[in-house]
Amino acid sequence: MSGPMALEPGGTEQDTLALRLAGTSVRRDDRTPALRPPGHGAGEEAVSRLAAELADRIGPAVHPYEVAALLEAEGLTADQIREGYGHPDLFSLAAALYEQVPRTFPEPAPAADPWRPDHVRCLLRGVLFALPGLAYLLTAPLWHPGRHTASLIVAGLVSWAWGQGLGHRAHLRMAAGRREAARTLLTGAPLGAALATVTAVPVRGDGPVILAAAAQSLYLAAAGVLLVLARERLLLAALTPLIAGAAVLPWWDPGTPLRTGLPLLALLATLAVTGHALHGALAAPAAADGKRPPLLWSLPYGLFGLAAGLLVLLEGRREPYAVIVLTVSMGPAEWLLYRYRGLTVAALRASTTPAGFLLRSVAVLGLCLPAYLLPLLPAAYLTGASPATLLLLAATLWTALLLQAFGTAWPPAAICLAAACAAGAVTLLHLPPGPVALPLCCGAAALSLVACATRLLGRPARHA
Repeated sequence: MSGPMALEPGGTEQDTLALRLAGTSVRRDDRTPALRPPGHGAGEEAVSRLAAELADRIGPAVHPYEVAALLEAEGLTADQIREGYGHPDLFSLAAALYEQVPRTFPEPAPAADPWRPDHVRCLLRGVLFALPGLAYLLTAPLWHPGRHTASLIVAGLVSWAWGQGLGHRAHLRMAAGRREAARTLLTGAPLGAALATVTAVPVRGDGPVILAAAAQSLYLAAAGVLLVLARERLLLAALTPLIAGAAVLPWWDPGTPLRTGLPLLALLATLAVTGHALHGALAAPAAADGKRPPLLWSLPYGLFGLAAGLLVLLEGRREPYAVIVLTVSMGPAEWLLYRYRGLTVAALRASTTPAGFLLRSVAVLGLCLPAYLLPLLPAAYLTGASPATLLLLAATLWTALLLQAFGTAWPPAAICLAAACAAGAVTLLHLPPGPVALPLCCGAAALSLVACATRLLGRPARHA
């Protein structure tokens, strides 16, 4: 074989294989239709009509063979091609259609945003983070918060740190199945509540204070379970007695029985709906893979929870209303974390080079972080808080949460813990620079976290 064979039937090889003896005539059956020359007469019109009908599917083709496959899928037979379109075979008709229809390469339909946030859920979570503070407002005249605040703060810090680590571990187990996540929460939540209550004993051993610390720890543990299981509406319903009691305080003193009973009723309702949610999750089928992730994976999340609690505590010592603003802002912060992920996925689809994606990812970060901070500026003036401290602390927390959302846990934990320890040491030991230590530490932490986010999240592989 000295040359390539033609891939299309009806080529020159047919003439080679159809050698005839000299002088022998070929008789054509009268019933055999005579082939019309392609591109003439009724066949040309039929081909033009077919090209118009299939133009949207022929236009994106890059080779006549794709058109041939399309015609075959349409069910055209050899007889139809010869008699109706005047072409000897499928490939000839495909080539004619390919030549008639201009090439068009439409853009694919835009894909749905996989990180579209649930607006109502994010708003509800921000409200739920702040609503427990109504319990302190109701019960404050009963337990003299000025004398016993230290015990509740210590218990709250332990609960916060434990809840962050437990929530991360439960989400890891959620990948295996809802039942496995529920078992992790069922074991870890009571243990965290007990540990937080015990840590309050050495600070202030009075019986009423220990009961208050235990109630606080039980609520935080139960609320954490409901938030992990995405049962925010159940938690809101359980807090209804607390909301009703706090709503009448400006006009009516409910008295000691209601000041005690309404928070207790809200706590019992929260525990009840938590048990119901866990029971439903435990009824899910067990996962085939029962392998548990190492506990060390959740450690940095717990350390970050401790560091965040310390930073917020240091801010709350001088500006307590700033803590309320920060707490409520956690709902919009979560919404913006989803928007960041959605926008970076869109940037990844629009980028053709790593450098181009890096610039787009920096632009997305430069859009989302100010979008979180700007509404806090008027809130700071309304509450009398220092705008610089509040904004720098908020930037630190949001950027750390952003890195954690992408699985980068140790850098934000270490940076936030270093900032909290430095600001705490200056505050407790009355060292210079005094009150400006917190904004300075938060500013340094925020710059470090933004640099980490730019370097780590500017890589396309983190968003694929």
